[in-house]
Amino acid sequence: MANRAGDWLAQAERDLEQARSSQAEGRHEWACFAAQQAAEKAVKALHLSLGQEAWGHVVARLLAELPEALGESLIGKAKVLDNFYVATRYVNGHPEGAPFEHYGALQSEEAIGHAGEILEFVRSQMA
Repeated sequence: MANRAGDWLAQAERDLEQARSSQAEGRHEWACFAAQQAAEKAVKALHLSLGQEAWGHVVARLLAELPEALGESLIGKAKVLDNFYVATRYVNGHPEGAPFEHYGALQSEEAIGHAGEILEFVRSQMA
């Protein structure tokens, strides 16, 4: 079976572009979710490039499962992104209000920044 790590990384890059586009359009909940997806797909790409399978959607766990020990900083940023996986899309992710009412420029800027750092880490490891 062919190694699809490059395909996963390419989609991660595109998801990060989508996060930036959504942010520019004021769709901050989607920017946060797309940033989480970018990080998730990038880390899965790294696992595949190392000959490992990776399952699940928890970016912090996916990072922790890498063979190389990581600093708490990158895992902490992944934990922030993990909070955007469900609550940005589902009404019952918050006690009240639609998801878009809970996210603004502050959250999307942080999410995009954290995802960008994770993608940069993955790129450096796959180079």
